[in-house]
Amino acid sequence: MTLLNDKVTIITGASSGIGRAAAKLFAREGAKLVVTGRRQEALDAVVGEIEAGGGQAVAISGDVKDEALQARLVDTAVSRFGKLDIAFNNAGGVGEMGPVAELSPESWRETLETNLTAAFLGAKHQSAAMGKGGSLIFTSTFVGHTAGMPGMAAYAASKAGLIGFVQVLAAELGRQNIRVNALLPGGTDTPASITNAPDATSEVLAFVEGLHALKRMAQPEEIANAALFLASDMASFVTGTAMLADGGVSISRT
Repeated sequence: MTLLNDKVTIITGASSGIGRAAAKLFAREGAKLVVTGRRQEALDAVVGEIEAGGGQAVAISGDVKDEALQARLVDTAVSRFGKLDIAFNNAGGVGEMGPVAELSPESWRETLETNLTAAFLGAKHQSAAMGKGGSLIFTSTFVGHTAGMPGMAAYAASKAGLIGFVQVLAAELGRQNIRVNALLPGGTDTPASITNAPDATSEVLAFVEGLHALKRMAQPEEIANAALFLASDMASFVTGTAMLADGGVSISRT
């Protein structure tokens, strides 16, 4: 028995990294998918892999800050597959890094709109279409929750705000048996990771790995597994949480 048999799911940021891993995993677990990201070609490749494995998926490229895209994703899920059960709001970005005194208001607003306002726009449309037993998941982070990382003020503020948003939304939707949770990964080996930047060195990788109690970074598939738990009935009594899947980075001092 698959964990997400016939569950209709939206995944944002699905063209690479955690979103791509989650799309493939959820499909293997029986979900029917609507996936989005900025790059249509990369999304089409994900859909091709899912369909090759016998799954069903639709790709729609766009910017999650665009409310029209968020509405279209929901409309497509309902028109193509008949309903909406799960949404994994995973898209986001670090944004401009640097000391607060040097951060431009434009960069601050862009990061908050990408990480927080886009989540609101998604939830607005997703929750309205979702039936009882639904699950909304939002990718947050330990940064700004259990640790302050210099140079990441806008990122931390937007992702910490997301946790507050999740708590309120969980309280609002609980009577409809719709669960709402934040997933907080640690350092993850994705194309967007600072350890994979063009100028990253082996010393940078060693430093980031050393921050974690497990002394390594996560693979995207490991974070996808955590998202699968929150999406599935295994987490039927879990709502309003900020669930860490961070390899112990929040508690490690070694």
